[in-house]
Amino acid sequence: MVEAQKWTMRMSNPRLDTAATADDHVLDIPTTPTAEVRNGIYTFGSHLTPNLLTALIIASWFMSNTGVLLLNKYLLSFYGYRYPIFLTMLHMLSCASYSYIAINFLEIVPKQHILSKKQFFKIFALCAIFCFSVVCGNTSLRYIPVSFNQAIGATTPFFTAIFAFIITCKKESVKVYFALLPVVFGIVLATNSEPLFNLFGFLVCIGSTAGRALKSVVQGILLTNEAEKLHSMNLLLYIAPMAALILLPFSLYNEGNVARITLEKAKTDPFIILLLIGNATVAYLVNLTNFLVTKHTSALTLQVLGNAKAALAAFVSVMVFRNPVTMTGVTGFAVTIMGIVLYSEAKKRSKITTY
Repeated sequence: MVEAQKWTMRMSNPRLDTAATADDHVLDIPTTPTAEVRNGIYTFGSHLTPNLLTALIIASWFMSNTGVLLLNKYLLSFYGYRYPIFLTMLHMLSCASYSYIAINFLEIVPKQHILSKKQFFKIFALCAIFCFSVVCGNTSLRYIPVSFNQAIGATTPFFTAIFAFIITCKKESVKVYFALLPVVFGIVLATNSEPLFNLFGFLVCIGSTAGRALKSVVQGILLTNEAEKLHSMNLLLYIAPMAALILLPFSLYNEGNVARITLEKAKTDPFIILLLIGNATVAYLVNLTNFLVTKHTSALTLQVLGNAKAALAAFVSVMVFRNPVTMTGVTGFAVTIMGIVLYSEAKKRSKITTY
């Protein structure tokens, strides 16, 4: 912002200088307004303190991550909408639409373009893994409680370490591998004591967790070239529509014409449309708040919040859906979370030692 300044103007012709004009003429130059003031535009959060803005973003992150789990569980298990593939496809269409608006119109991040066929096929490979992971995760919610789903999902670092070793031959320190033992032990405890255990639900949830880990490892391998790296929001912009196209034939083959079934159901129960739109919107907000939390804090903070989210989602789901839990199961979940915290700390120290 340019501060107000005073400029002195003197008469240029000395013959015209008189007593009356000898005095300096003072011109006050007003303060230059900012672009936001000139255009009447105020960006989101511009009137909030940084701490308050960060707190609101983190709260939104918790609400969206917990909300999408609870809505998925409600739709697939309690409401009777037993179409997890179609539901995932709606999520992808929502992410594609909102991402297009956010990047092209709101300009949340600069738009990046796919530069080559090679980069396109790399993104497509990531998309296929992403589809598998998300569909398995949504399908598992139809058969097992959210609390158990989150306990299994917390073992992602265990699968990441395995895939990193198998695919890239990357070895971690002994302390890192040792920290993974409580993760495995905790999930064994939780599984053995789960009152609503379902083998199929358990297996697809394991598949979802492994797929999520595989995607992170493969993404680190495929998009290593600086020119090919995409921002997370741009990556979502390209992956989401690809995922919707991949899921469409699988949905038609396994679930039938769900769009027609949904429209027919909406004639007698319009609430289903509101539920699906709300669910798909919250699914996008999960990705948006992931980006915002990382932007305003750090990737490490996001990882720590992920552990807290798993515990919060499990607690809220038990309160909402009243699924039975055992003390052994709670202990197993707690041990798993403790293992994840130890793993994160061991990884951080390992990186410091390396440098």
